[in-house]
Amino acid sequence: MTRHSCSVRQRGFTLIELIIFIVVVAAGLAGILSVMNTVVKSSADPMIRKQTVAIAESLLEEILLKDYAKPTGSTATGFSSGGARNLYDCVDDYAGYNTTAGIVQPDAVPTLVDGLGSYNISPAVTVTSTTLNSVAVKVVVVSVTGPQGTLSLTGYRACDLSPSCPLP
Repeated sequence: MTRHSCSVRQRGFTLIELIIFIVVVAAGLAGILSVMNTVVKSSADPMIRKQTVAIAESLLEEILLKDYAKPTGSTATGFSSGGARNLYDCVDDYAGYNTTAGIVQPDAVPTLVDGLGSYNISPAVTVTSTTLNSVAVKVVVVSVTGPQGTLSLTGYRACDLSPSCPLP
C-alpha cells in the first residue's frame, strides 16, 4: 500500500493571482498608451512653431540687409506706395508690409510659397527711427501669424554712413 504524502507542495500560480496580474498589467499599459497618444498628438506643434519662426527670421533678415536710407537716385517705391517687394532697396520700404493670402516669394510677380498658405505677415511690419548711444537706428518689428497664433521678432538696423545719417 502506498500513501501519498500531503507534504508535497505544488508550484505555480492560482487562477486568482493570474487574473490580478493581467488587470495590473492592463492598467499600466493603458496609462502608458494614453501618455504616448498625447505626445504623438502634440509632436507637430514644435514643427509649426519652428516654421513660424523661420518665416519671421527670413523676412527680418531680408529687411535688415537693405540700406538704412534710400540710396541716391533710387526710384523704387515702398509697400505703402504699391511698390514691388523685389525692388525694395531700403528698410523704410517695408513699413506696412503684410500678406493676407499666405507667404509669397519676393519676385517681380509674387507667387505663393507651397505649404505656407496658412501663414501671413500680420500685423504689418513696423519700422521706427530712434537713437541708441547717439547712433541713428531703425527698429523693425516683423510679425507672422500662423496656425498657433502670432509671433513677433524685433531687429535693429544702424546707420552705416555715420555721421551723414540723420538722427530722428
